[in-house]
Amino acid sequence: MRGDVFGGLTAAVVMLPLSLAFGVASGLGAIAGLYGAIAVGLLASVFGGSRTQVSGPTAPLSVAMSVVVIDYAGEDLGKALAIVAFAGVIQILLGALRLGSYVAYTPYPVVSGFTSAVGVIIVVVQLVPFLGSDVALGGVSASIRSLPDAIGNIETGALVLGVLTIVVCMFWPRRLRRMLPPSVAALLIGTLISVLWFGDVDVIGHVPSGLPEFEMPEFGWGDLGGALAPAVTLALLGSINSLLTAMVADSMTRDQHQPNRELIGVGFANVVAAFFGAVPGAGATSATVANVKGGGRSRVSGVLCALVLLALVLGLGSYAELIPHAVLAGILIKIGFDIIDWQYLTRVRRVQLDQYGVMVLTLGLSMVADLVVAVGAGLIAAAMTAARQFERFELDTVVSTPLLDMTFLNAPDESENDGDDAGAGGLPRFDLDGPDPFAARTGLLSLRGTYTAASSIKLLKSITTDVAEHEVVIFDFTDTRYMDDSAAYMVGNLVDVAVEGGAKCIVMGIEVSQAASIRELNVLRSVPAEHFVADLDEARIIARRLLDVRDCGDGS
Repeated sequence: MRGDVFGGLTAAVVMLPLSLAFGVASGLGAIAGLYGAIAVGLLASVFGGSRTQVSGPTAPLSVAMSVVVIDYAGEDLGKALAIVAFAGVIQILLGALRLGSYVAYTPYPVVSGFTSAVGVIIVVVQLVPFLGSDVALGGVSASIRSLPDAIGNIETGALVLGVLTIVVCMFWPRRLRRMLPPSVAALLIGTLISVLWFGDVDVIGHVPSGLPEFEMPEFGWGDLGGALAPAVTLALLGSINSLLTAMVADSMTRDQHQPNRELIGVGFANVVAAFFGAVPGAGATSATVANVKGGGRSRVSGVLCALVLLALVLGLGSYAELIPHAVLAGILIKIGFDIIDWQYLTRVRRVQLDQYGVMVLTLGLSMVADLVVAVGAGLIAAAMTAARQFERFELDTVVSTPLLDMTFLNAPDESENDGDDAGAGGLPRFDLDGPDPFAARTGLLSLRGTYTAASSIKLLKSITTDVAEHEVVIFDFTDTRYMDDSAAYMVGNLVDVAVEGGAKCIVMGIEVSQAASIRELNVLRSVPAEHFVADLDEARIIARRLLDVRDCGDGS
């Protein structure tokens, strides 16, 4: 309990400036950020799937929410809040359908590109208020268009406060960080200097104190089409954010979170947050790390963090009004720079170019398009890149072996039976006086390992030629560990090609193989049932019969 108390208090101190800053960045206002930290933090801690994760407004969700707010800037924000509730419902459905565990399969280049894009977007958007001008509505493109005017009309006081905030965040003494995090110190120092010397800078202004009022989101069935895309965006970003943060917490505590319960919990929290005009939330990485390092090991720490923030809100309004926008912009710019994955970006010469290309694609599309579109495109590109790698690995495990007639068609120890007309196992001796004693009329095709759609096309092309060179082809599945439907159908096509070319096919080891799709899809239906064998000795008997191999003593 002692560790939970200290961890919760530490997380609350970290969440305070971040929730204010993300509330402003979302367009809903600073107090909406605090309400989000309270509602989402409390409910996600109680109902979520991680014992140590602290939830609240985050950078990805604040960026996505700002787009929603901009879209409804000329209308009542009730529709924007309805989209938040809709997103929470989608998250609950994702958890109920047990899709949470699939987030763990997101490739690192996609995660890196996404997080770096969020960092860049925050930095670019906050540069305008950092220089003393109003935030440009319209995202990155609008902020870039507004920069020349902001640079031409720099407000000295705002610039000084913004720079001072960044300096404090970067160089706050380490020995003081456990007692007072750099972002809180920067918020307090910047606000104090603003009150004493820069009273004319733009500040947050009126902030209501006390509990939030109940707000009914406005939603009509006619709005469903327009609300679906932004709601899915918020739901997916919040889900990815929460589950990745939960994985970070697990790595620190050696615990194991429940991904589907986490989605249900944070989805329910976002639905409730929408009814109080709060910023939607997800797992907050910085607050979670602070909680774990502070000793938090149970849900008590997350609940305590939310209750501390609630206590602050009840008496914080008059003080929060004095916080300059430039100070919050400085905190956000520092956060944005920290979010960018500089380690991966700067290792372009040491990572695989195709993997780096996936990261750049995700980053670029996040800047010019939509975050969800960027993640989707990144996942597709990563899958194609992985498929190329798997193609080479899988084809390396295909072994095509010509079996010499003189060794394969005779019994294994037949050379030791000098005076007998029959070899081991009662097999007749093969007449080696034919036109080509070194012929290999039988081929053994061993499919070892795993085969997927990645190698299915090349598998057909690379083996067709080998198959055409033999009269009898033995397909060996003994060491096949896995084969998906695409590869199974290609193998079926390969067998059909061999049969159409006049070759006789024998299937070996299918009963012990783990390639279940081969049997279930019935792709080997062109092979007679008696040609399915267990081992090479049985295959030899079938091959001799198919090649009409005769006893050398029968006068043939």
